[in-house]
Amino acid sequence: MKHRVVDIHPHVISTDTRAYPRDPLWGRPSVWSQERPASTEQLLQAMDEAGVARAAIVQASTCYGYDNSYVADAVAAYPDRFTGVFSVDMLAADAPARIRHWVDRGLTGLRLFTAGSTVEGQVPGLDDPRSFPAWDCAADLGLPVCVQMRIAGVPQLRVLLARYPGVSIVLDHFFALPLDEGPPYGSAQELFRLAAHPNIHLKLTPVILAKARLGQASPQSFFARVLAEFGASRIAWGSNFPATAGSLKTLLDEAQQALAWAGDDDLAWIFHRTAERLYPALRADAGPTTTHDDRSKESA
Repeated sequence: MKHRVVDIHPHVISTDTRAYPRDPLWGRPSVWSQERPASTEQLLQAMDEAGVARAAIVQASTCYGYDNSYVADAVAAYPDRFTGVFSVDMLAADAPARIRHWVDRGLTGLRLFTAGSTVEGQVPGLDDPRSFPAWDCAADLGLPVCVQMRIAGVPQLRVLLARYPGVSIVLDHFFALPLDEGPPYGSAQELFRLAAHPNIHLKLTPVILAKARLGQASPQSFFARVLAEFGASRIAWGSNFPATAGSLKTLLDEAQQALAWAGDDDLAWIFHRTAERLYPALRADAGPTTTHDDRSKESA
């Protein structure tokens, strides 16, 4: 059965560095943002080639830091294809005001970048009380919050789970856990324990798919356990395009092939329903959808 596909983890990078100056977090740009940037137009073309209906563009923190202008402009230009996930300095005194600013620009999700390719380990401060006003604001606005972090940050995450049980929290890349030991996946036990929190969601990307192909691991043995613990309604696919090398179509094909053993209902949740519940702007009835080619013809 062919399912509708929604992507909750692509990025965009503009070639116009004057209009969109680069200011990566911690002053270190990611390699991918320099070697294979994809503009809004390139993302649209890639989506059309892959058959991806809509996408939640995630702020490229390792390129633009807390300036979400390019994401906001992409959403404003193509509201029928995109919503946006923005970042702010959660410890700043004006964080709630900045959150409201980007929501007013049409963005519908918040992202915290506390680990990744340009920083070693887990950045401290995820549970810093200075961030609570920003979390309070996100809760008031009903924003889902995705967090890029490592397993070492789970004690900090548990502080937030206790304080904000009503906020949907989406874990990017499944913590990028090492899985090569295979079943019963002892390194993932802390992740599985988080299933007890109904507001925890997981973002299934090429990062964790690659981990599930190493050593004694396999996509079926790992993700079958994940489905059993969390249920498909708390898992959503994200391409990580273009941070992960390869075409968007290839990244989608690889994810679908890795999950080909799953039931149709589970696949529908993973590839669009969970995303649409987290980000209602991605729903098919949220507005008319046109392809990039359609827009080109209209403007010709």
